[in-house]
Amino acid sequence: MTVSKFAAGVVIVHESDCGPQFLLLRAYRNWDLPKGLVEPGEQPFAAACREVEEETGITDLDFAWGNEFVETAPYSGNKVARFYIARTLSDRVVLSVNPLLGRPEHHEYRWVQLDDALALVVPRLQIVLKWAAVRMGR
Repeated sequence: MTVSKFAAGVVIVHESDCGPQFLLLRAYRNWDLPKGLVEPGEQPFAAACREVEEETGITDLDFAWGNEFVETAPYSGNKVARFYIARTLSDRVVLSVNPLLGRPEHHEYRWVQLDDALALVVPRLQIVLKWAAVRMGR
């Protein structure tokens, strides 16, 4: 199977008084992790960082677990998404306007604990979150 689109993103973790919380973004009724298409000539890691900044305004990513990644199985027209894990000290998220859409790409964001995140996302992202939790020693 040929991959027609390749995306990259980040599982973002913020430590709170309740323990680690994961950032989820909602577009319509679907909850997702920050990610976007890798542009021609762009490295996936750079694309993941760029997409996080564009979609959330977060710029202080700390890739404390290195730059290992996990990829989803192909979905939605043979798209594959690669995810890295990073922590942030910031819990502030800015859903910026996408100039191509004239509105933010996402309607809402939430910082949630792992169990809540797993309940909100689709199975392919559950696999990503579980991988991140194992890497984090959870």
